[in-house]
Amino acid sequence: WDTAGQERFRTITSSYYRGAHGIIVVYDITDQDSFNDVKQWLQEIDRYACENVNKLLVGNKCDMTSKRAVETNVAQDYADQLGIPFLETSAKSSTNVEQAFIKMATEIKNRMGPLQQSGTNPSSVRIGPSQPVQDRKSGGCC
Repeated sequence: WDTAGQERFRTITSSYYRGAHGIIVVYDITDQDSFNDVKQWLQEIDRYACENVNKLLVGNKCDMTSKRAVETNVAQDYADQLGIPFLETSAKSSTNVEQAFIKMATEIKNRMGPLQQSGTNPSSVRIGPSQPVQDRKSGGCC
C-alpha cells in the first residue's frame, strides 16, 4: 500500500501491517521532515506488524542532488542502528527501484526459506500429483 506518509492514513494503515511479510519505508531525500517521520512510521510498524516483518529504508529522489536535505551517510547510519537495509532510489530515472524490490524479496526469502524447506511451517500447503478430472455427464443443474 502506498499511503504517501499522509496523516489521514495513520489510523487505517495499522490493518495493512498485519500479515505483511515486508514493508518498504520511503522518504524524500529533499525533505528533512519526511526523513524525520520515518521514526514514527517504524514505530507504527513495530506496534502493528508481525514481530519479524522485513523492513527496508529507501531514500527517494536521489537524482535531485542539488536539493538534497538528507545526506546518504546519515540515513545509512540510521538504518544500520536499526539493523535494516537501506538504499537510495529515483523513481524518475528508475535508479535502484527494481533493486529495492529485489532486496526486499531476497530478505523475505532468506527469512522464510529455511522454514519452507524444512517443512516446519504449520501453514504450509503440500500439493501432490494432479489427478485426472472425471467428466460428469449430467442432465441436471447440480
